[in-house]
Amino acid sequence: MNDKLTITPLGPHIGAEIAGLTLAEPLTQEHFEQLHRALLKYQVLFLRDQPINPRQQRALANRFGDLHIHPVYPHAEEAEEIIVLDTHDDNPPDNDNWHTDVTFIETPPALAILAAKQLPPSGGDTLWASGIAALAALSPPLQKLLAGLEAEHDFTKSFPAHRHNGSEEERQRWQAAVANNPPLRHPVLRTHPVSGRQALFVNEGFTSRLPSLPARESEALLGFLFDHIRRPEFQVRWRWQENDIAIWDNRVTQHYANADYLPARRVMHRATILGDKPFWRP
Repeated sequence: MNDKLTITPLGPHIGAEIAGLTLAEPLTQEHFEQLHRALLKYQVLFLRDQPINPRQQRALANRFGDLHIHPVYPHAEEAEEIIVLDTHDDNPPDNDNWHTDVTFIETPPALAILAAKQLPPSGGDTLWASGIAALAALSPPLQKLLAGLEAEHDFTKSFPAHRHNGSEEERQRWQAAVANNPPLRHPVLRTHPVSGRQALFVNEGFTSRLPSLPARESEALLGFLFDHIRRPEFQVRWRWQENDIAIWDNRVTQHYANADYLPARRVMHRATILGDKPFWRP
């Protein structure tokens, strides 16, 4: 038995394809360690031909840590930790913006595992961007300015009221989520708790303002940073096939799910692994 994984980098800054694993089966310790090391280096990993059910996906995700239960998205019947992203004409996508998952909580997710279940005939690609590469490309004076700032992250920026009023039950679930997730602050620059690498940690999906700056300065600086991280050289783009799996480090990346496939349907299952409180260490 060959215990060494095949790792093919997809770009100079982010992304690698992994072969030699069957994720529906329990990982050996050696394979888990190789996968984890690759994730720290490449930030997002892709594996083809990986049929997996919700219970198996939950077991895989649990190898990395405890799982988050999303306050709004529906979940798989077999495992409440697996959210179901089922988008079509009657339920249009709401994740076609650049975002880091669930930064509106005190300990945002460390990792996420996304499985492709049903895909449109074309379109529906996902892009990931490296916050590490984006930060490294900024000038030293701007890096110095950002190192002293915190940013506010707001649940309602990506989950506004008008998108969650289809029924009284949905509206009440949204109101409870808002009450349980007030806006909070994270450092604009984040130190990875394992690798020590530094990354830009603001995202258009949830970052609402820089509280220590006047409103116009905050808006201008965040607008620049949101545009900056979208530069193609910091990105990898994945064209999904059914049963593909992506695993990414949510602490140092953000992603964008293309919504170019309607009226076709796209169904994805996601497991979200809880992380720790973001910090910045010079």
